[in-house]
Formats: sequence, C-alpha cells, structure tokens
Amino acid sequence: MFLSKRYRILRRSPAIRSMVAETRLHPEQFIAPLFVVEGNDVREPIPSMPDYFRLSLDELVREAKELWSLGVKSVLLFAKVPDDLKDNTGKEALNPNGLMQRAIRTLKNNLPDLCVMTDVALDPYSSYGHDGIVENGEIVNDPTVEVLAKMSVSHAEAGADFVAPSDMMDGRIGAIRQALEEHGFHLTGIMAYSAKYASCFYGPFRDALDSAPGFGDKKTYQMDYANSREAIKEVLQDIEEGADIVMVKPAVAYLDVIHAVKQQVWVPISAYHVSGEYAMIKAAAMQGWLDESKAMLEVLTSIRRAGADLIATYFAKQAARLLQEIA
Repeated sequence: MFLSKRYRILRRSPAIRSMVAETRLHPEQFIAPLFVVEGNDVREPIPSMPDYFRLSLDELVREAKELWSLGVKSVLLFAKVPDDLKDNTGKEALNPNGLMQRAIRTLKNNLPDLCVMTDVALDPYSSYGHDGIVENGEIVNDPTVEVLAKMSVSHAEAGADFVAPSDMMDGRIGAIRQALEEHGFHLTGIMAYSAKYASCFYGPFRDALDSAPGFGDKKTYQMDYANSREAIKEVLQDIEEGADIVMVKPAVAYLDVIHAVKQQVWVPISAYHVSGEYAMIKAAAMQGWLDESKAMLEVLTSIRRAGADLIATYFAKQAARLLQEIA
C-alpha cells in the first residue's frame, strides 16, 4: 500500500514527539496560589485540597523559596482573615499592617525578584462572604469599587507587583488603574479576573479561606456559565480600562472561552485551574482511577493549548518538579 502521508512518522519516538510538540509547559508559565494565615510555624492541611496548606508567614517564605528553586517565579496571595476582623465595609482589607500587606512585604524582603500578585476582593474580609458591600440584600457595585481601588493601592504600597481583582464588579479595573496612577504606582500591574464564572468548582477554595457566601450565591456579579460571547465583552472592557493581563476562571470547563479570548486580544491571557478541578484529579488518583501525574500534565497542557499564556494552578510545585525530572 502506498501512502503519500504517514502522520505516525512524527509520533514514532519520544525524541521525535518532543521535537514537533506544538505546546510546551514550563514552570515559568505557572502562578502558584498561596493561602496565608496568622501565626508561626503553621502549615495547616486543607481537607478538600489534598497536599495543599494554609501557611504562616515563615512557612510562606519557605514555600516561595522552594517554588523559586523549581522555576516557579510568580505567586498569587490570599489571606485567611479571622472572623473578628470581618465586617461589611472591608475595613481590614485597608489595614497597612494587615495579614495580606505583611505577607507582601515579607516575600519581597526575602525574595525581591519574586513576582507577587495579590487577590483584590472583599469576600475574605466580609461578614457576609460576598465580594462586595451588601445593602438591603444586594451586593452594591460602586461603593465596592471605591474600596477595591483603595485596597489595590494598599497592596501596591506594600510592594505587590500585580493586583488581581477577582470580584467582577463593573468598572473596577478603570478605578483601580486611576487610583494606582494617582498614587504614583505607575508600574504596578493589574491581572484582571475578566471572565470569572459563577462556578461550582470553587468549593474547596472557599473552605480554605472560610469565605463561602453567607446568603444566596454570586450569580448577580459572576458570569453565567451558559455564556461565552459575554466573556469577550468583559475582557475587552477590562483591557480598555487598563488591565495588563486578563484571566478566564475556571479553566478546564472553559477551554472554549480561553480559545475565544485568545483570538480577540494581544495581552497575556491567564487561566485559573481552580480548586475543584485540582481536587477532582487528586480524589480520582487517591481511588486509583487515574494516574495523577499524567492527568495533571495532560490537563495543564490542554489549558496552554487552548491559548493560556499563564496558568494559576495548585499543581504548580508538583508540575514544576515533574517537568524538572523529565527534562
């Protein structure tokens, strides 16, 4: 039998497959989300996120140094705020000596070249567990945006390289950019959660920060998972308002959205491989239903293949170590 094209030729050995691979994973493409808590020598397991931990500041530094040694040079910080500091105004979010601000300074003092990104939203600080201020049962937009802008400036003052608004309030990117400019933080970047969907896959994350909504849900501000064109509108608006990086969240169930955004924009695109997506692989692997390492790399590669330039993932350290071993 004569065949003019035999595509299996390019698949016949690991060396050939690697040579012609269209998509590559590298640790520098990963952003490692890290949960920070008060205390010393704290490395507290998160039951719904196997092999992941809440970290005190000293442990945070150790973790960041290990990530750096593996080639992961960006982290995304989340603070677990004690209940007695939560209210409906986000007051603690603006505390210059708050946990988030101290975490930023601690990392920059110990690893000056580390790219430190910070979550900007009110849910960890809210007595209601919502991303904004609540008035008469409604999450109000404009008063929330005012607090988010001040919060972003506070993070910039502490040394953050990027602020990452995850709240999905309308107009917050423009307000944050204006506030940063007015306070002289011309080089502080914004990684906007531009297409953040109201997803069930955030459950373990909310356990990690004790930030589940106290009433209702987040569907009045996070996106409807039935929509994709809406994501393009949100992304383009955030870029127009000053976003340096745009994000799609979650990742695996939204590969089509990542791809669609990639066709429309020229700024870097990040995707958040969220806690539920992480936990599913961990749980299936614990049952012996799949190979954890293979599933991890296949999923992360799929996110890159869809068009993500950066991936925020709880597998950052594990994947980086594995990539180092097989290099």
